Amino acid sequence: MLTASLSIITVISLTAGAFTGALPGDAPVNASHSSPGVSWHPCALGPGDAEGRALDDAGVECGDVTVPLDYARPGARSISVAIARSRGSDTTHRIGAMIINLGGPASPVLDSVPLARAAMGATGERFDLIGMDPRFAGRSTPVDCHWPAYWLPRSAGADRAGFDAMVSLDRDLAGRCGRPQQELLRHASTANMARDMDTIRAALGEPKLSFLGYSQGSYLGAVYTQLFPRRADRIVLDSAINPALSGTRVLRDAAPGREAQLREWAAWAAARDDVYHLGATADAVLGTVRRIYAASARHPLAVGPYAVDDTLVPALIITPLTDDTENGELADVVGVLTRAADGMPTEPTEEMTATLASLVDGVGSATHTAQTAILCGDAAVSRDPEVYWRDVQRHRASSPLFEPLARTITPCSFWPEAPAERPVEVHNGTPALIVQAEKDVNSQLPGAVALHRALTGSRMIVLAGARTHGVYLFRGASCVDDAVDGYLRNGSLPATDLTCAE
Repeated sequence: MLTASLSIITVISLTAGAFTGALPGDAPVNASHSSPGVSWHPCALGPGDAEGRALDDAGVECGDVTVPLDYARPGARSISVAIARSRGSDTTHRIGAMIINLGGPASPVLDSVPLARAAMGATGERFDLIGMDPRFAGRSTPVDCHWPAYWLPRSAGADRAGFDAMVSLDRDLAGRCGRPQQELLRHASTANMARDMDTIRAALGEPKLSFLGYSQGSYLGAVYTQLFPRRADRIVLDSAINPALSGTRVLRDAAPGREAQLREWAAWAAARDDVYHLGATADAVLGTVRRIYAASARHPLAVGPYAVDDTLVPALIITPLTDDTENGELADVVGVLTRAADGMPTEPTEEMTATLASLVDGVGSATHTAQTAILCGDAAVSRDPEVYWRDVQRHRASSPLFEPLARTITPCSFWPEAPAERPVEVHNGTPALIVQAEKDVNSQLPGAVALHRALTGSRMIVLAGARTHGVYLFRGASCVDDAVDGYLRNGSLPATDLTCAE
């Protein structure tokens, strides 16, 4: 099984503007940009590069591919996209190259290539597995606004004070992204990531490209099928999102599903009240959560060295709510917050510490900058804070905890660059296999169904009853893994959609 984590994203948006799509007739993207191929080099970039040394020790090859910053002007400035390749050992049955993407968007992938090789077993040995650090992330040409904090997944909070705090934070973060980053930011988008993928395909000398993408990576894969349908080979889109909700809109409808799963978890915790002491009924446990949220709005809760306010509490809850194997972690988180709300000294769990370090201490600024740049570049949003405030207020009553999280304002409202092109409209008959957990709270089932409808040649596998984000290789569900492996080996989709049980 893979153990790398998948990233989560939030919120809302409107429209965009200019150059669209692939070159005419699905021509190779390097038709007017001559790629010199891959510049291969050792993965370790110096004696202190432990990640690169681990890749070298695993027999992984690392390289850089030169791509246009702006595909509408391929002869102008270029940037570098970093890749890692693990060659498949089954050369007799070799299928081709497969790019792996872990979502984010902009999650670096290179160090996960050996994990994917081990997890995929004999099926993976028919492919050269390719990790691509998305443009501006990881070892690719970087962009970093040196953010001291992060906005995702923060909430608009319980009242106007929380919302105003988010407006202030987002304005500050966007204001830090001036020159020299500004020219790069204009060309951060999923469409350009898909074009980078095709440039890599050409640089590797592959006639077609297979793809395994999770979460936001499902959108990247869908965009690739739209721009380069004749280049797409075996396409697996796991924990899929609605392709019509590009950019920060992707989770704006997520609150009802999250609310339902929080109630399901509350019933689990109530049945273990002798262990966690959060309430003997689901309503009592939910009442404990509401009390924490209200207390954090009145005064930030002291959790170790952190001051946890109402913009942070939902983030701390949604992180373990993502996977039903973390029910106990969520109970521990609520227990910590309960003690803090009661004024008792308390320390965060290890997972809470990692979440707070990201949101409050600015850990991971470069990845956060690239992630935000892609979301802001995928679709234009309203620049009027009152639009978001009214939207939050209209929906707050149905889910006081999660609607302000799903509909909050983001740095895109203050971003220095408008999107360079309209969102890619995904609707084609390219064969693809969509994989979905029934109760995923981030990439929810209705979004996967929407992607299934947009990709008219697709099939879908649903893992019934599971609340998880990332199914194939991550969950250990043999029904799903066997079906996906079968498709990857023979290229034939299941005859019908499937529902799997664990």
